[in-house]
Amino acid sequence: MKNKIFIDPDIRKAETLPASFYKNSETFDLLKEKIFLKSWQWVGDESLIKKNSAYPLTILDNYLTEPVILTRLEDEDINCISNVCSHRGNILIEKPSKTKKIICKYHGRRFSEKGKFEYMPEFDEALNFPRDCDNLHNFPLINWNGLLFVGLNPRFDFKKVLIEIEKRIGFLPLKNLTPKKSLSKDYEINAHWALYCDNYLEGFHVPFVHKDLNEVLDYENYDTEIYDYFNLQVGYSSANDDCFIIPKNHVDFGKNIAAYYYWIFPNLMLNIYPWGISVNLVKPQSMSHTKIIFRSYVFDESKLNMGASGDLDKVEMEDEHVVQNVQKGLNSSFYKTGRFSPTKEKGVHHFHNLISNFFNEE
Repeated sequence: MKNKIFIDPDIRKAETLPASFYKNSETFDLLKEKIFLKSWQWVGDESLIKKNSAYPLTILDNYLTEPVILTRLEDEDINCISNVCSHRGNILIEKPSKTKKIICKYHGRRFSEKGKFEYMPEFDEALNFPRDCDNLHNFPLINWNGLLFVGLNPRFDFKKVLIEIEKRIGFLPLKNLTPKKSLSKDYEINAHWALYCDNYLEGFHVPFVHKDLNEVLDYENYDTEIYDYFNLQVGYSSANDDCFIIPKNHVDFGKNIAAYYYWIFPNLMLNIYPWGISVNLVKPQSMSHTKIIFRSYVFDESKLNMGASGDLDKVEMEDEHVVQNVQKGLNSSFYKTGRFSPTKEKGVHHFHNLISNFFNEE
């Protein structure tokens, strides 16, 4: 693997990421710093954290493994702070708890619910203490209709992404989203995380891999729209049934749309259906192993299991099978790189371009 990755911005001439990208352990580790530490990550929904409580969680466990705490006082916004004591690095909170203060169980250092240093025993004689670094690191957090997104050291403005998304789906009752546990599931796949994203980012494979889904979607009109740090695949229906009821002043009025598939760089999917949202988080575990988190949020149960979302588990199994076959194929000594379909693989080309841009940044 070379130090730089080049993806031609002209899809008509561009080649895909080389096979070595998916097989090189140094590259896999470097992506933590180059991409994931500059990203926004979905961490769950506001039902996780009660008022006057602290909730510990780990962002991208087994990869970044960044320990954080969600805190929330009475009638206040949710905060996200580091779960690592600024004294000696101890994990502060190990399980959800009712608390207004955070106290380290190692040496008694105390912080406010927003991570501000308050007190430390036996430090009266310490010079130049406390300093800003004695506070807990505060992570930017966005609460979007109850869904929580945390920025690590983000390179782009996530609010701008959400504003653009809301321009398209703001007619839906997003504030009524309710978690649906029966539609939520975790999957394990023996493939590189980026291969899973590659597959998600194009409808090119639908007629060949998803026979049932292909009967629902209008493949000829399937379209991909590219934005700065996200893209949208619009899934048109082959029938009038099971589509969004789109208002007259909307850009898509009069169209039979069964789903809006949003992908946000590098590893988040928001699949919008007439019944609600399926959040898919792609979590790298190793070079050839990935965990996929599926969580469903519903605002209209009467439209569940219909149209493009009729059998999501079957579609997932079909996707996993082909992606795992690609993982095996990349071990070939004779496959180096491929080309993009200019009409059907705009999303994959966009993803590979972003990877190259982030990876090549000094």
